[in-house]
Formats: sequence, C-alpha cells, structure tokens
Amino acid sequence: MDNKAIAKLFKLCSQLMELYDENPFRVKGIASASFKLEKLPSAIANMTFEELSAQPGIGKSTAEKVQQIMLTGTFPELTELLEKTPIGIQEMMKIKGLGPKKIKIIWQDLDIESVGELYYACNENRLKDAKGFGYKTQEDIKKAIEFATASEGWFLYARALPSANALLEFLTKQLPAGTQISFAGDFRRKVEVLQQIELIADVSRDALENALVQLKYEMELEETKNSISFKDENNFSFQVYPSEPHSFGTDLLFRTGSEAHIEQLQKIQNPIPNFPTEKECYAYLGLDYIEPELREGFDELGLAKEHKLPELIRFDDLKGSLHNHSTYSDGVHTLSEMANYCKNELKLQYFGICDHSKTAVYANGLSSERVQQQWTEIDQLNQQLAPFKILKGIESDILSDGSLDYPDELLSQFDFVVGSVHSNLKMDEEKATARLIKAIENPYTTILGHPTGRLLLSRAGYPIDYKKVIDACAENNVVIEINANPLRLDMDWRWHRYAVSKGVLFSINPDAHRTEGLWDMHFGIEVARKGGLTKENCLNAMSLSEIEAYLKK
Repeated sequence: MDNKAIAKLFKLCSQLMELYDENPFRVKGIASASFKLEKLPSAIANMTFEELSAQPGIGKSTAEKVQQIMLTGTFPELTELLEKTPIGIQEMMKIKGLGPKKIKIIWQDLDIESVGELYYACNENRLKDAKGFGYKTQEDIKKAIEFATASEGWFLYARALPSANALLEFLTKQLPAGTQISFAGDFRRKVEVLQQIELIADVSRDALENALVQLKYEMELEETKNSISFKDENNFSFQVYPSEPHSFGTDLLFRTGSEAHIEQLQKIQNPIPNFPTEKECYAYLGLDYIEPELREGFDELGLAKEHKLPELIRFDDLKGSLHNHSTYSDGVHTLSEMANYCKNELKLQYFGICDHSKTAVYANGLSSERVQQQWTEIDQLNQQLAPFKILKGIESDILSDGSLDYPDELLSQFDFVVGSVHSNLKMDEEKATARLIKAIENPYTTILGHPTGRLLLSRAGYPIDYKKVIDACAENNVVIEINANPLRLDMDWRWHRYAVSKGVLFSINPDAHRTEGLWDMHFGIEVARKGGLTKENCLNAMSLSEIEAYLKK
C-alpha cells in the first residue's frame, strides 16, 4: 500500500470516531496522523518500525497501527468501527460534502441507511428541514450523489497506466516472438477517464486465452465480440482482441478510433480493405497517418488530407517546469530539493516556484514577509545552480470578486503570476466566468491556473463560458494552464483547438507538491497532444532565454 492509501484508512477511522461521538482529542489525533502519513517524503512500505515511529508527529502508537495495516489491510480500532457501521452509511461517507455530523443526522434522525434512500429523500424534499441542512444543501447532496453514481465503473488513465503496461509486458513475453500487439480503444487515444483497457494482438483467440490463463484472473469469454474480458487485481477491466497479420492494421484502426472518427473514415470508403498496418489504411484513403490521440472525429481528416496535421508536442520539447510548490507553503520537498530534481533528473533549464498566496491559509500561504524570504533563497540558489534558473512565481488566489491576492506593488515584482480559484467554488456560469475574466484582465496575471477547478471523477468543476474566457485570455495575453495533475487535466483538451485558433499559449504545469510530481507533465503532454498542440503553442517549451524575454515583455 502506498502512503496515500494508508493515510486514507486513518482518515476513515477519524470520521467514524466522530460519527460515534468519541473523544475529540483522540479523533483529532487520528486525523492528524492521517495528514502526516500522507505528507511523508519517503514510502512507508520501505521504512522500518523504528524509522517510522521516529518521524515527527508519528510515534509508536501510529507506527503499530501502520504495521497492522501492512500485515492485514486494517487495524483493530478501524475494524471495530466498521463492523458496527452499516455498509450504506460507509458509502455515504464517500459523498462529497457529507461529513460525520450530517451523516449522523441522516442516519439517526431521518432513519436513512443507504445512498439510494438518501437520494430518494432528496427528490422527496425531505432533507431540507433537517437540522443543519436546508434546501441548498439538499440540492448539493443530490448533485453529488448523481455525480458519484455516474462515475461508477470509471477510472483515471493515469491510475490504470501501470496495470496496462504490466499486461502488455506480460503478453509480449508469453506470445510467440514477432507477435504484433498494441493497446487500442480509449486507452490508446489517451482519454483521461476510461471504463476499460483494450489490447489487440495478431494471434488466435486460443493463443491469447492460453497466455492470459497464466495470470489466474477470473475471465469471461465473449463469443459475440470474439474477445476475452477480465479484471486484474486492481479491479481494472481489460478487453483483449485477437487478429491476423494480414488484417492487423485495419483491425487496430477500427479498435482504436472513436466512433466519430471511424464514421468519417467510412464516408470515404466502406468497407475499408484489410491491411497489415494502419499507415497503409490511411494511405489507401488518401490521408496522412493520424496519431491515435487525435482520432476523435474533429478536424483531423481534413488536416490529414491537406497534409496539415500538427507535429504534436513531445515531453522532450519541454525546457522548464512552471507552477510548483515547496515547503514554503504546502509542498513536501524544499525549494532546493525541487529545483535540483528538476535540473538533475528532468534535465530542464528552469524551474518556476508558485507557492500559495497569503489568503490560502489552509495551505500555509505566504505572507509578504515570507515572499521576500523566499526570494532571498532563490537568489542564493540561482548563483549555485547557474545556468539553471529558478523563476520567482506565485499561485495567487483569485478572490471572490475576481481580484488577485497581494497588492499590485508586490505582484509586479514576481517573474510570473499564476491566478487560480481555490475558494467559493459553488458558482453559476455567469458568476464564474465574470470572476475569471476580471482576474485575466489584471495586468499581473501571466497564467490562468486550472480554469474550472475540476477534479476528475470527484468534482465536476464550476461551469464557465469557455469561449468568453479563452477570448479574454487572447485579448490580455494570458497563458492558459494545462494542469498536468492526473486528477485535474484542466483546461480540458476539447477546448485547446479553439484557444490555438485565437493565438493563446498554453503552459503544461505539473502543480507538483513533491519531486516525483514533476513527472506528471507526461500526462499534461498527452492531454496537449489530444488537443492538437505543438511545441510552438506551449510556453514552457521555450528555452530559458526565450521565456525570460517573454516574461519581461
């Protein structure tokens, strides 16, 4: 189990303790342990008992519970609480906006014990008169349940990637040498959320079955689809298709493209003959080869016919990393550690630090004095790390009225400013759009951070008028962030083409809070490729001298 999974069990325990009105000091202690365990810079699984118990704020009691989790998946106190809590109540605790206090009222006062009953009660308008609720809270809970229900059976591309690569590697070893094998479907097109991972190989179904049975997973043979489906130990759904060498290209083409892309191809020629490679398929149709990420049924066929497909951006095109955090605010690693990792491991030319601004008290936002302190350290580090450079940035909260945190005289001294919304997220489209546009019009806003505030499969994000926001960025020379954190991937790739048509630049930002988070730029690159972006469309594909000139201008 990773640190996050272990911390999650401690958090669940604290919530259940609060549900049963246990000693507030003990509740706070377990909740604090959850926070500290998740923030540890090293993997708990690799620590000895002595090393873990010696960590600040951990101690032997917490270390013992962690040891029990590593052995059994839980610890006695949590097990006891779960055993006396109905499954439906446990499911309620996963619904955004429902804390232990509200769940206790739902359970004990309203006699509701399942999410289904709760949703029905919302529809019946029975929740609004309960203590501490009201109509707005009732509607928010209803929407949260609808969102959670829609998310069932879906998973993040980034989360599934290790399992997908493991299966590909396994099949490559098990199947005969020279077998063509490839990912297909949404996974190959790098769609951000998925329901299954598809693969195709140019061998018989029997050969596939004989290989896959070695995994000892529960499998289901689907005669009509001529495929094998199963779930792995991480509960990811897989679909594996057989093919033949002479038709592998055509089969892969059909198994990869979105429905809209395939329909457009079939308007050119139907049926499409069998070919061993996809390039031959596209050439037969009079088209240049189209990268899988672009096969979404937008304008890719027209561009392929006119030889105008973009040369999609690659990870190697990135020259620096912007929008990152350190221990100055809510990061795990120090400014020096983050910068050195960026220089030595990613081989980049510059690193942009963007710790939280003062209003973000929950994230230890920087006071004006602490900003000056950070700048002093940056100047010292820049002398040591030259020619590599740390750029002085800030993630300035966009306040409720659209203004930026800090006075103009301080904002003007940063190399760049990322403006982001972190509070008062429950806005209608008109209010959210106006708030963003006011921030965009601020002369010190360089980059608009995670424009909708969405969290994939968790929070839909506030609604915005995308065209108005993008147009405002174009008019005010504001760069739009592609937040590369796999939970965000915001701004959505479906709007990248419109932004490019307006001349807007993007910045692929990891929003990293620890060194390994810098690698999330890989996921940002994949989203950018889906949006049809080239390196010329990307701010942090500029060299150090180029970006310095750009920021100065």
